Amino acid sequence: MRDTLTAPPARTQVPIRHLTGPLALDRALIEQLLAQAAAFEEARDSAAGRLAGRLLATVFYEPSTRTRFSFEAAMHRIGGQVLSAENATRASSAAKGESLEDAIRIIGGYCDGIVLRHPEVGAAERAAAVATVPVINAGDGPGHHPTQALLDLFTIKKELGRLDHLRVGLAGDLRNGRTVRSLALLLSRFPGNELVLISPPALRMGQDVIGSLEQARQSLRETADLGGAIAELDVLYQTRIQAERFASPEEYERYQGVYVVTPDGMRRFPEHAILMHPLPRLGEIDPLVDADPRAAYFRQARNGLWVRMAVLDWAIGR
Repeated sequence: MRDTLTAPPARTQVPIRHLTGPLALDRALIEQLLAQAAAFEEARDSAAGRLAGRLLATVFYEPSTRTRFSFEAAMHRIGGQVLSAENATRASSAAKGESLEDAIRIIGGYCDGIVLRHPEVGAAERAAAVATVPVINAGDGPGHHPTQALLDLFTIKKELGRLDHLRVGLAGDLRNGRTVRSLALLLSRFPGNELVLISPPALRMGQDVIGSLEQARQSLRETADLGGAIAELDVLYQTRIQAERFASPEEYERYQGVYVVTPDGMRRFPEHAILMHPLPRLGEIDPLVDADPRAAYFRQARNGLWVRMAVLDWAIGR
């Protein structure tokens, strides 16, 4: 009898689930994540222990409050632990000139997933190209912010009961606003929606997003007149003028305060509609508006916890 050497069966390579931008989110996955987020909110103890023994690295090269805290809270609530670099530009080897790719290769060896915020458009894709663990984009400069767009959809569905056949106004700095860029693309996944893009001509939505919306046959119109549009909306998504994205303080000053939602403006806003904002706000919503039940922005921010729990469970917890 002859000894034989049998090769072990080949291992099946499980694809890494990165979330680097809105193109990774088709309607089926959006609905899956929103349903899981709703389940986590409804049965808050159901998530305990789902990611026990898993470690998340939050690597932020730009400042953050809501995104970083909600991701870290989400990871703890789902049973995992967190490594946090909240000022990676200065407090990591980036200060010595280390490349993003090398940093991701190293960090990925210590954890099971990476949440990355970076000032450069495309940074999340660069990170995902070399990562051995899931990379989740927490904002890449004026590029995209896919988990913010998901929590925005979650909020709209909770508040209005649907994600289709809505007239949604996106107002402010649409050129540099990564939240509105991602939200516009995700809203185009659902039928019957109309997007009203409200901005000064110099801050209009980039042609890359406009082109994708047109290719998807998304109904849209552009205007500089917030006052004229507000009475027709189901959702007004107000954003700040982003000082950090302008070439000079003088250019920023030209647009600061161009759109401000006031109690007077809210009198023209439909009773069923909701006012949203990704926050932080810098004067573009009068604090007197906070008491209006249609002001959903603080509820919106809280919804980030459930949505990011769902995203982490999907990306890391298989």
